[in-house]
Amino acid sequence: MIFKTTTLGCKVNQYETQWIRSAFLANGWEDGDASERPDAEVDLVIVNTCSVTAESDAKSRKVVAKYAKSCPNAEIVVVGCYAASDPQGASQLPRVSEIVSDKRDLPKFFRSRGLEIIPTGVAALSERRRAYVKVQDGCRVGCAYCIIPTTRPYLESRKIDDVLAEAKALAANGYQEIVVTGVHLGHYGLDFYPPTPEEEAAAGEGEFGEGESSEAERRRAKLPLERYLARQALVPESERVDLATLLDALVSLRLPHMRFRLGSLEAVEVSEKLLDVVANNPGVVCPHFHLSMQSGDDEVLANMKRRWLSEPYIAKCEEIYRRIPDAALTTDVIVGFPGETDAQFERTVEVVKALHFSRTHVFRFSARPGTIAAQLPNPVPPEVKKDRAAVLGAVARAEREAFGKRFLGKRARLIVESESSLSLGAQSLKGTTDRYYEVDVPLGPRDVVEPGKLVDVELTELRGDVFIGRLLR
Repeated sequence: MIFKTTTLGCKVNQYETQWIRSAFLANGWEDGDASERPDAEVDLVIVNTCSVTAESDAKSRKVVAKYAKSCPNAEIVVVGCYAASDPQGASQLPRVSEIVSDKRDLPKFFRSRGLEIIPTGVAALSERRRAYVKVQDGCRVGCAYCIIPTTRPYLESRKIDDVLAEAKALAANGYQEIVVTGVHLGHYGLDFYPPTPEEEAAAGEGEFGEGESSEAERRRAKLPLERYLARQALVPESERVDLATLLDALVSLRLPHMRFRLGSLEAVEVSEKLLDVVANNPGVVCPHFHLSMQSGDDEVLANMKRRWLSEPYIAKCEEIYRRIPDAALTTDVIVGFPGETDAQFERTVEVVKALHFSRTHVFRFSARPGTIAAQLPNPVPPEVKKDRAAVLGAVARAEREAFGKRFLGKRARLIVESESSLSLGAQSLKGTTDRYYEVDVPLGPRDVVEPGKLVDVELTELRGDVFIGRLLR
């Protein structure tokens, strides 16, 4: 039997697609993409969809329609966040035979297809030079603009031993950078603390229900976030199993030629314990924190239903700089949220300038059907959103260039990802530094550099936000 997979969306989705591929390959199926089989011979296509924006939904539908035409004899199975947010719409797409609306049901889907071997992790990621390891799933925060708490409501963390085994397998297959990722990475480990007897009694059958244990577990996993946090708070911080515990365990493996990078976090979830692990392991843990901000104005943040306002965010960034002076902080900002005034936007610009982010991803607000924000009054006109994005984008580029100049003439270690697109001579490569800067490096006629490997370079020039480097031997 021949299958194909395709992925839309985030690193978590990319990881999960690889897990799906691993399951089919382990049970003797043939990967049609790897073997370059004609589309007409493909028996099954699995489309792992995204639903973070309305545009993502449209892209997901378009991809399904494409495979319906190109693979005329294949069943099409739709999984992922679009399958969760609009299962009825997904089921009406051409040639779709099955919808897996809950990622937790994938093992059941595998068994229905006759798969007996279900991997606990992955050992490789196709066409990826850096490995992604998903350690956590689910979000219960409920930001006004976000659909994810609807599509992935269950908090679920992987056991540390399973993550360590996966890291060892990836290292054995030659990977030298692992990105630790999750839907809400900072909440890794929250679900390890079961409800107290008092909570069980107070919740009763109405919340947890009876019947099959799996259903009871799912209901338990959907407890309000505050209950998770309250249960975790009962455990002394030094004894908690959390993201810092996991990262420390990964570092303690002492895998040769391996470094780790953390995925996106909320700033206030960067604990002192986590900072200790990063600060105490230079060269092993990348000094790079992606801390979603969304706005620098407290009223806008409140309207977004963000759990933390600007003061604790700014304080945490300053704390990181004190502990790790050359840390790279990157962030996301939404401009044009409903009701955002010129003065509120200027406050965001001021915060971006003050915190010297090495990269700021600027997004114009787009109403996502099914979210609170889609119903809010006082929309910002499209031309105003466009202008604000342009202004903030220029500030972000200036800050990125200023941060990068601090490293000119210095040594950096980068993970080689592909050939360079710049004209740097007969042969050149492109890679990513520990602080998440792209570096393009010209090679000499005798230089042999293997993609996916860590190499040392001297940063000799900065062109915009891309470094030119000299390979160090």
